[in-house]
Amino acid sequence: MNPMDIKQKLLDQCQYNIDQRLQRIQQTITDIQESLSSETKSSAGDKHETGRAMLQLEREKAGQQLAEVQKLQEILVKIDISTSSDNARLGSLVFTTQGNYFLSISIGELSIDNTSFFAIAANTPIGKLLLGKTIGDTFSFNGKEISIKRVI
Repeated sequence: MNPMDIKQKLLDQCQYNIDQRLQRIQQTITDIQESLSSETKSSAGDKHETGRAMLQLEREKAGQQLAEVQKLQEILVKIDISTSSDNARLGSLVFTTQGNYFLSISIGELSIDNTSFFAIAANTPIGKLLLGKTIGDTFSFNGKEISIKRVI
C-alpha cells in the first residue's frame, strides 16, 4: 500500500476516534443539562442542593473534556500528510526496530492492512524522542536502544 494511503487511513482513524469522543461528551453535557432542569423542578432541601452541586461538577468536568477534544481536533487539522520529509515531524510515519509510529495525537494502537501503528502525540516522551530524527538515527527509550528504519 502507498505510504500516503496509509497516512490518510491513520488520519481518518484518528479523526473518527475524536468524533466519537466528541459525541459522547456532548451527550453527557446534554444529559447533565436535562438533569439540572429537572432538579430545578423538585426542591427537597439539602438533598436538592447536593444533587445540583454534583451536576454542576459533572458539567465542569465535561466542559474540560470538551476543551481537550477541541485541542486534539485543532492538532489534526494542522497535520499535513501530503508531503514527506526525511526528518520525523507531525504527520510522519516512523518505522523503528521497536514499532511503527504515526506522529499525530495520542490514541494508541491502530491497524492498517494487518500492520500496527501507534498514533502518538509529538509532546509524549516517545514523540519528543522521534521528532527530528531521520533514517539510521538511534535513541534510548525505556532502557531499549531503538533505531529508525524509515521516515515517511
